[in-house]
Amino acid sequence: MPGIVIVGVQWGDEGKGKATDLLGERTDWVVKFNGGNNAGHTVVIGDEKYALHLLPSGILSPGVIPVIGNGVVVDLEVLFYELEALNARGLDTSRLRVSANAHVITQYHRTLDKVTERFLGKRQIGTTGRGIGPAYADKINRVGIRVQDLFDENILRQKVEGALDGKNHLLVKVFNRRSIAVDEIVEDLLSYAERLRPMVADTSLLLNEALDAGEVVVFEGGQATMLDVDHGTYPFVTSSSATAGGAATGAGVGPNRLDRIVGIVKAYTTRVGSGPFPTELFDEQGEWLRSRGFEFGTTTGRPRRVGWYDAPITRYATRINGITDLVLTKLDILSGLEQIPVCVAYDVDGVRFDEVPVSQTDFHHAKPILEYFPGWKSDISGARTFDDLPREAQDYVLALEGMSGTRISVIGVGAARDAVIVRAPLVD
Repeated sequence: MPGIVIVGVQWGDEGKGKATDLLGERTDWVVKFNGGNNAGHTVVIGDEKYALHLLPSGILSPGVIPVIGNGVVVDLEVLFYELEALNARGLDTSRLRVSANAHVITQYHRTLDKVTERFLGKRQIGTTGRGIGPAYADKINRVGIRVQDLFDENILRQKVEGALDGKNHLLVKVFNRRSIAVDEIVEDLLSYAERLRPMVADTSLLLNEALDAGEVVVFEGGQATMLDVDHGTYPFVTSSSATAGGAATGAGVGPNRLDRIVGIVKAYTTRVGSGPFPTELFDEQGEWLRSRGFEFGTTTGRPRRVGWYDAPITRYATRINGITDLVLTKLDILSGLEQIPVCVAYDVDGVRFDEVPVSQTDFHHAKPILEYFPGWKSDISGARTFDDLPREAQDYVLALEGMSGTRISVIGVGAARDAVIVRAPLVD
C-alpha cells in the first residue's frame, strides 16, 4: 500500500505532523500537497521540539525524501529560514525537492493579504496575513509566479509586471498604500534562484516513479477538512484543497495511487480564525482545556478556540475524504475530568440535525446536542497498549469510533514521539 494520505478531520492543529513522523520508519517520501507557511506542525523527538511551517515533517526523518508539491504556495524567505534553522541544529536538509510548478508568494501577496483583511473590518476571515490567499488567487487568475520562472529573468519580469499592473492601482487608489516597484520584486526573487536551483525537480515524475517501484509515499495535507475551500465552512476557509482529493492534484499523481486515507482528529476540537464552531467553550472549562492542551498556533501563536469533540464533523470528514483510519490525538489532555461531553448532533432552531447542515446559515446557528461519558483520573501518558488505558478511557475511544464511521487505528497519549497506542498499523 504505497500511497498514504494524511488529512486533518477538524479545523487543523490535530497533530498531523506527529502522525507523519509515526510512519517515518516505513516511509520513503513525504509530500506536502497544499497550503503554505500559514500552518505548522510541531514534532517532538526525544528532548528536541521542532516547529515546521512550510517544510514537510518528513524532513526530520533520516532517509526520507521530503517534497514540496505543485499545490503548495512557497514563501522563499520562510523556506530558507527554516532550512537554515534545521541545518544549525545538525539536521541534513539536502534531500528536499521542490516542484517547479509550485507558486511563489511575493511581497505584494503579503501586503494585499494584510490590507484586505483590515479593510473587511468585522467581516474578517481571520487569515494569517502571510499572503496565502492572494497567491492562490493569482494562480487561479493565471498571473501567478511559479518556481520555474525564477530561472528565466525575462519571463519573471514579464509576469511580475503583469501581476503588479492591476495590484498597484488597488493598493494606491483603494487602500491608500504605496505602489510596489517591479524591480524590487524581481531582484528579491532572483536572490533566491541559485540556492533554490538544486532542489527544483519534476516532482510529479519522481513521485510516480517511486510509486511504480513500490515505495511508500505519504501525502501530508496542510490545514484540514473543515478549512477546505470547497468542503469547509466557507468563506471561513483556507484557499486550497485540504482534503484527500487535493493530494492527487497537489502532488501530480492519479487518485488510484492513493491507497489509504488517514484522518487525524483530536479527542476534543479546536480552530483558529473566524467562523462557526458549534461546540466552542467560553467558560472556565474552555480556558482549562486551552491551557492544558497548550492550544496556541504553531505558526501564529494565536490562542486557539476550543470545544468538545464533534462527532458529526468527524463523520462528514470521513465521507468527504474516504477515510480508512483515524488517528485520535491528545487523549491524555482529557485526564482529570469528571465527565466528558461529546457533540452527537445539532439543534438548529428546534430541529435536530444528525449530520453537518449543508446550509451555512443553519451551521452558524447550530447548538450542540451533547452526550456525557465518564472521565478518568489517572495519567495515561505511559500507556502503550489499549488495555493499559483505564476502562473509562477505553469506553470513550470506542464510543467515538462508533460515531465516526471508521476505525480508530492509533491513539496519541502524549507529546513524546513514542507516546502512542497502535491498535492497527497504518502501513501493512
